[in-house]
Amino acid sequence: MAIVILNFKAYKQAIGDGALKLAQIAKEVSQQTGVRIIVAPQHTEISKTSLIIETIAQNIDPIDPGRGTGYLLADSVLQNGGIGSILNHSEHKMDFRELGVAVTKMREIGLKSFVCAKDTEEARQIAFLNPDFIAVEPPELIGTGKSVSTTQPEVVKNSVNAIQQVNKKVKILCGAGISNGLDAKKAKELGTEGVLLASAFVLAKDPKAVLLEIANGLK
Repeated sequence: MAIVILNFKAYKQAIGDGALKLAQIAKEVSQQTGVRIIVAPQHTEISKTSLIIETIAQNIDPIDPGRGTGYLLADSVLQNGGIGSILNHSEHKMDFRELGVAVTKMREIGLKSFVCAKDTEEARQIAFLNPDFIAVEPPELIGTGKSVSTTQPEVVKNSVNAIQQVNKKVKILCGAGISNGLDAKKAKELGTEGVLLASAFVLAKDPKAVLLEIANGLK
């Protein structure tokens, strides 16, 4: 099944009632198209959006329950209805050792890991950690409206090949600049199972129309 990850980031439009509205749109589009759609809101919204649609955190910290003021516990995400977390996003990079610990902790408690990779070499290295998903996402294209799948298809294709050589179990996503159905279609043709996006959906005048086009591009 094709998959779309919607990262709400820290946009004002995606907090409180805004988060619930976007989650409901995602649910409606998922039901209409048959594409699996997962949202990643602010941590404070997880318990609410998870009642509407599959929800993941934007990050977790590799800590055990106990002392850890200011850090986000994987167990807390699980207890609040989340099914996993994005890790190593370019806006929240992680030390490679800590990334490995986080992936392991999440697997142990039944959470899915969606790990971002900035390029082919990082994607290859991350594949050794055995995450559930790797999202190939060159940071220079994030939020530009210029999709990696159409402007740098070789990055996606090379990353898919590198990941599969290391670990064929890892599912691969395409991120950075995904804005329309053509971007999504091209990402799928390059060997990925879906896309990761943020501003093109959250900041759109008509988020549902944008998401419908992208979801249909993956079918």
